[in-house]
Amino acid sequence: MKRPAIAAVCACAALSLSAFGSLAPAAPAAADPRPTDKQATATGSGGAVSTVDADASAAALSVLRKGGNAVDAAVAAAATLGVTEPYSAGIGGGGYFVHYDAKTGEVSTLDGRETAPAALTQQDFVDPATGERYPFSPELVTSGVAVGVPGTPATWQRALDEWGTLSLKKALQPAIRTANRGFVVDDTFREQTLDNKERFAAFDSSAELFLPGGDAPEVGSTFKNHDLAQTYRELGNKGVEEFYTGDLAEEVAATVQAPPISESTDLPVPPGEMTTEDLADYEVLEQEPTKVGYRGLDVYGMAPSSSGGTTVGEALNILDGFDLDRMSSADAQHHYLEASALAYADRGRYVGDPAFVDVPTDALTDPVYGAERACLLDPDAAVAKPVAPGDVSDYDGQCPSSTNHWEEKEDTENVSTTHLSTADKWGNVVSYTLTIEQTGGSGITVPDRGFLLNNEMTDFTTAEDDPADPNRVEGGKRPRSSMSPTIVLKDGEPMLALGSPGGSTIITTTLQTLINRVDLGMSLPEAIAAPRASQRNTAAVTAEPEYIDAYADELEALGHTLTPSGDSFTPNSEIGAVAAIELSPDGTQTAAAEPTRRGGGSAMVVTSER
Repeated sequence: MKRPAIAAVCACAALSLSAFGSLAPAAPAAADPRPTDKQATATGSGGAVSTVDADASAAALSVLRKGGNAVDAAVAAAATLGVTEPYSAGIGGGGYFVHYDAKTGEVSTLDGRETAPAALTQQDFVDPATGERYPFSPELVTSGVAVGVPGTPATWQRALDEWGTLSLKKALQPAIRTANRGFVVDDTFREQTLDNKERFAAFDSSAELFLPGGDAPEVGSTFKNHDLAQTYRELGNKGVEEFYTGDLAEEVAATVQAPPISESTDLPVPPGEMTTEDLADYEVLEQEPTKVGYRGLDVYGMAPSSSGGTTVGEALNILDGFDLDRMSSADAQHHYLEASALAYADRGRYVGDPAFVDVPTDALTDPVYGAERACLLDPDAAVAKPVAPGDVSDYDGQCPSSTNHWEEKEDTENVSTTHLSTADKWGNVVSYTLTIEQTGGSGITVPDRGFLLNNEMTDFTTAEDDPADPNRVEGGKRPRSSMSPTIVLKDGEPMLALGSPGGSTIITTTLQTLINRVDLGMSLPEAIAAPRASQRNTAAVTAEPEYIDAYADELEALGHTLTPSGDSFTPNSEIGAVAAIELSPDGTQTAAAEPTRRGGGSAMVVTSER
């Protein structure tokens, strides 16, 4: 759902950064501005934010204008997304946070991924009445079984403790105000509500909040969430301990174990295993980012449990030996698609939660291994898919004599996630992707608390229990994710922060945007607006209609099969929704979001270039 952006922020043409002129004086700072207009690109200085939603961007901008830093702004924006984008993100979910510290020059990451309850087993995905696995939809995705221990509240607190300047109480104030005053319902919010009407109606708490009078809120009406405002107040006053060890923890666990099922629903709702001990045991993990070099740039991403950093990084290492900028557009796309397939093959074979699986992160991001995988990329023809994973235990950069056999597992990772990027006047940068999994998560609202619980456990391989599968179901484990928050440095200084929602297409969307910007001569707004395709080691390439129109003839001649994007989870044809910021050496900051996908995003800067 998209709300209008702030009128004081001007849109800028898609120019290269070298073309930017002088900066205009700052407009007087306003207290918590109410969005009245929407813009996909904003250029200036003093701080920048890009999100999918104008209320969230305005919240971050208000924090930046009052002297907060990029981390403070990111938490304020994320909390506001919990209000205005409740079907994509919120405190009932998890995510990954990447931070560049201007004082130290270091990039750090927080893994705030949801965690499986300790008692969860593969058997929980089997219907005891039939002995068969629950159908994936609607039974499994609409269940307590699917709910993982949320990591988002703990991520906000950890980020503020490590790098922020505001207390959680202050960072939540813009979101509280937005929840109380409400936001204007748009077509996207109503459509998403209607898409989930049967699931929301299955729970008294969800129906009461999201289906007032039995129907989705009307376009143009004002949607308020006083329950969430009160929950945020309690978190601000009592700390996130309230979520993990207090009364709220007891309410969350009780809701998972005994969902508030409506008497009128026919949907079976399997209960979950989460306990208050699971919530009390949750930990946000600070870990080393992945890092690869590409065209003289340093590209930092999320290490496992996310597969984003390793897969984007491996694909870039594969492509680093090819001069994409000297190729025809179709040939460059061919190389991008083939490199993606090779990297996805290794993702499926090797990546899982490193607390449970020996993930070869160093090998997967090793340029020598990438060069060896690049031997399998035929510049003149698409190889048959799926391709086999490589051998990470034995590589030397030469063309391999053999590869490993691995049967690709079905991809059930859903697309409803959100991403935001922030930067401040001191040069600190944040790239943050967060989610509750599919649109509407599990469909279960914690009674009187105003937020939905995730259904992230469906990101595990639930259809079978293969001991060799790094993403098999295990208690206490984090399911593999494709979230790919990314920060790019040039000569040790931040150049780009970007990421996207989109399930397993997040990786290809991030990769394609990087290639568009770095190799293919596009400005950042152009790189985001360009048509997309996603090759995830499957027989057919999923592509937006505009991409098919542009490249089908030439790519099909090379052996690619293009199929239009959109399925039961994503009825529209759009792939991803990038939110990014580019920073130039002269201090200019360009915030860029989607011009049209998902209704358009919202880019804002503190001081606009006029």
